[in-house]
Amino acid sequence: PRDSDGRAESDYSSAGAALKLRLGNTQLHYGEMTVETPVFDTSDKRLHPEYATGWFLDNTDLPDWRLQAGHFTAFNNQGNSSSHDDFSGYGATTDNRAISLAGAAFAPDGPFGGALYAGQLEDTWRQAYLNLNLAEGNWRLDGNLYKTRDTGNASAGAIDTLAYSLLARYSFGAQALSLAYQKVEGDTPFDFVGGDSIYLANSIKYADFNGPGERSWQLRYDLNFATLGAPGLSLMGRYVSGRGIDGSHAPAGGAYAGQYGDGGKHWERDIDLKYVVQSGAAKDLSLSFSHVSHRANQAQAGDDIDRIYLIIEYPLKGSF
Repeated sequence: PRDSDGRAESDYSSAGAALKLRLGNTQLHYGEMTVETPVFDTSDKRLHPEYATGWFLDNTDLPDWRLQAGHFTAFNNQGNSSSHDDFSGYGATTDNRAISLAGAAFAPDGPFGGALYAGQLEDTWRQAYLNLNLAEGNWRLDGNLYKTRDTGNASAGAIDTLAYSLLARYSFGAQALSLAYQKVEGDTPFDFVGGDSIYLANSIKYADFNGPGERSWQLRYDLNFATLGAPGLSLMGRYVSGRGIDGSHAPAGGAYAGQYGDGGKHWERDIDLKYVVQSGAAKDLSLSFSHVSHRANQAQAGDDIDRIYLIIEYPLKGSF
């Protein structure tokens, strides 16, 4: 959060409450809450997590199925410490609006699964999401697709975007290799509300690789040290390169006009080292060290950064 002069606040806090009703395997939440769906997913990546205000229905009565629906009228994003009726994306102007969603996921832990969701940001866009995933032996395939079109008063301007990704992962012993391809088709970026509302393979720590016309590739390596005598220790390294960005055809007067040039390209490299305590009083305490580098040209409009993250997490047990 920032003060009236635009400077970062030295301290900030927030509080909220939600009512939860349960009947069998159906839960109804009302109030302020975190949300986790492909078309609206609040983020906890920063010091202050995101929250949404509204109602949310979650049902798991059918074997291997999860049904969800929700409607939210206020959003506490990463840059605020209080909830307002604004749902900010990359360029969406959404004051005094709401977001609604509904969807279903099938066999998320099975060898073959999928999901289908729809969401609407009032007077801004309608969005559909499809996922199909397959696990066979040492292989895992995961495909994701979003289709977004403007709706109502089109407060962000004309939008007609198709974004999709395909990831293949091969595991061998304590190691795994992954290769992913991602593409955005359209004159505007793939936009979303909620810091984690992008379930595409190349949306990683800093960059989402979601520029207009952008195509990107990812190469990733994972190592689990358990078989080497260090249970709880893991290493991950990945590199993503994106190019072909062309924002010069964004609709004039829309929210995305002038955000990107023609010929945009960038890359990101992430290295993560994580340890999870296996036993004792601190069991499940995790320590993560990450190094992130990103480089971009002027047409992509991203920052050149080198960052180090140290994250400490400890899960609280119990039912709330």
